[in-house]
Amino acid sequence: MNKQKGTIFALLVTSLFIITTLVYAQEEKQSEREKLYFQYATMWLDSYAREKLANYYVKGGVVEPHWMTDGNSFWYAEGAPENTIIYKVDPRANTKEPLFDTCCLRKALAAVLGHEPSIKGIPFKIFTFVNDEKAVKFKIEEGEFILQLGNYNITQAPTVSVSAKDQWGPKGRELLSPDGQLVATIKEHNLWLRSTSDGSEVQITKDGIKDYEWDLYVAQWSPDSLRLALVKYDFRVAPKMPIVRWLKTPEDVEWIPYDRPGFPICKEELFIIEIPSRKRLRIDTGELNRYLMPLEWSSDGAELFYRRMDRWVKRYDLMGADSSTGSSRIIHTEVTKTFFYTAPFTWVGKVTFLSDGKRFIYASEEDGWAHLYLYDFEGNLIRQLTKGALEVTRLVTVDEATGWIYFAARVEGYRPYDDHLFRVNLEGQGFKRLTEAPADHDSAGIWRDVRPQMIQFSPSKEFFLDTYSTVNQPPVVELRRADGTLLQVLSRANIDVLLEELKWIPPEEFVVKAADGETDLHGALYKPYNFDLDKKCPVIEMIDDAANVPHTFTSNWPGWLAHALAQQGFIVFLVNARGTEGRGKEFRDVFFRNEFVGYSIVDHVATIKQLAERRPYIDLDRVGVYGYSGGGTLPILAMLQAPEVYHVGISGAPYMVDPYRAGAEWIEPYLGLPQDNPEGYEKASLHKLAGNLKGHLLLIHGTSDDACPFSHTMKMVDALIRANKPFDLLVFPEGTHMGVFQEPYYLDAVRRYFVEHLKPEMGR
Repeated sequence: MNKQKGTIFALLVTSLFIITTLVYAQEEKQSEREKLYFQYATMWLDSYAREKLANYYVKGGVVEPHWMTDGNSFWYAEGAPENTIIYKVDPRANTKEPLFDTCCLRKALAAVLGHEPSIKGIPFKIFTFVNDEKAVKFKIEEGEFILQLGNYNITQAPTVSVSAKDQWGPKGRELLSPDGQLVATIKEHNLWLRSTSDGSEVQITKDGIKDYEWDLYVAQWSPDSLRLALVKYDFRVAPKMPIVRWLKTPEDVEWIPYDRPGFPICKEELFIIEIPSRKRLRIDTGELNRYLMPLEWSSDGAELFYRRMDRWVKRYDLMGADSSTGSSRIIHTEVTKTFFYTAPFTWVGKVTFLSDGKRFIYASEEDGWAHLYLYDFEGNLIRQLTKGALEVTRLVTVDEATGWIYFAARVEGYRPYDDHLFRVNLEGQGFKRLTEAPADHDSAGIWRDVRPQMIQFSPSKEFFLDTYSTVNQPPVVELRRADGTLLQVLSRANIDVLLEELKWIPPEEFVVKAADGETDLHGALYKPYNFDLDKKCPVIEMIDDAANVPHTFTSNWPGWLAHALAQQGFIVFLVNARGTEGRGKEFRDVFFRNEFVGYSIVDHVATIKQLAERRPYIDLDRVGVYGYSGGGTLPILAMLQAPEVYHVGISGAPYMVDPYRAGAEWIEPYLGLPQDNPEGYEKASLHKLAGNLKGHLLLIHGTSDDACPFSHTMKMVDALIRANKPFDLLVFPEGTHMGVFQEPYYLDAVRRYFVEHLKPEMGR
């Protein structure tokens, strides 16, 4: 037992928190591989790193349009600060030219400032048009100036007071009213309003308390700014979870609400508050009061449209509430035998309302794929708009004047994870793909791309910008007409610095068969910069419970960590196995109620074997696996279900190790209530498999993790001790869920553990 305790706490005797500067102070002692590891692994962790990636390692390939008053033309800035150029693009004329004559501008600025601007090129990136777009106003060196575009005459801009909107406008999760006069905000669990004219505030509600509080997360102002729809959350009935402040003197415990399977869960109440009178109206949402979300008001404000769902995420109701009485009607109901996944809800409640006030576009998986449907406000289906093996991922825009609906979607087949732009009209006709290149054209968000890559339409909806890339092709930005006609290439990324300084080599996309021998699985494989085809290399799988394979060039997580680990001498791969989202309901639900919380290791084992068959340099005697959060459970599952395949595993913040302790919203849709399905919950527990462990397993967790409770790791620790299995443990005192895996100490611990136990051929 003493030996086990020594193993368990070996990593704890060292300081667990180390600041970034201390890590980088050791760079002169690091090997080239170690330096590259930290350069890649920290590529996306903070704004400085992301800025360096976007403007230093990958130059160009991104256009942020600033639309002009004609609704078609726009300007954008390109280049690093020392050589910024601002272009004006006129899509109708299909022209792109510098908006400013750099020499004339700098000469005029020197005359006004008394010296040359310190930054070469255009010394500013932000400005506003004035005088019917014949002049621009900008700031430089603490001064504000107006430049006449016709003759480059520069004058001092008149001093104006800070606008009310800038001074008293919304901050953070605050919500500005449509008329711009009021800002809704939350203070001490209650609703307050702030005037944008003078900053004065008034408290609207006074009954909010801790765990029974008002929130603006899904709030909606009425069009006339006289009413506000918002939700009040009652966490008092939910179980509590302890967060121990170990570093305080003395120690302290905070109890936070945490919905658990089988227990009462948070109650939600939907209200409409009348601003002038302060009166509140509670909406009758019926017995279903889970995931309430105000969506939109009718144009006359007579009805509030909102969504509600059941506890098991198997029923979705689109509701309409009478804003004067609070009574509700069901407009449309969708029910599934399994559960709704999050993807269809990334748009606002799956619903897009048309301006005629008579119809709405609804996203549904009713036929097994995410498709678009047109309904009237009585809930009658007018027609299905899209069909086939097509997964709609985003409704981009609707041009009601021409009747076209533009949406991003994936087509099952050759490259099933590429988002392309399509259109179809409101009659369900004229279906057409508008983007061409075999690449991803519409990925966005922190988990997908450091630089947002989305289809961007002009306000006139006559033109769009198409930014596309793959994991091995740098971004390209094209200007196209709304019908898909290519006008010109606006920008191509340059990656010379990435190639030279980080020794970047392109990841390899691959396709293998799932364990069923029929289904294609898609993945990406990363190699060391000095890869030797004749040498055997250990392999690491980065695994997740979602579709985690990067599909764009600057995909940040887990793409950059995969690059980082590869530089240590590993072959690193990721694969989107069955059970993940993005390729239809059947692909996602294949393991429903049959495997560990809807996920299986069999496809991952099949992938490793096929990769090794085709690539003799992969060493099947040295296989590692890594995951974090929801994916942090899967390395444990892999090590226990397939110990003959996986030899080293790192599990960060494992979540569903013990389904009884997981969040109800994640477990119940799959397993139901524990009292109704005790066998299912026991089957989903990993504790009983602890005796199967053969290799090296490192568990990592922060004690203040309120997303993936620390108790999950402690339960696994207990099971491994009882099974008399050696393992390693790294605990971050008061570490949070999002904070731990951004710690340099965490990143280095991951590197060191794999290097120590998989023993790649290291070189300086």
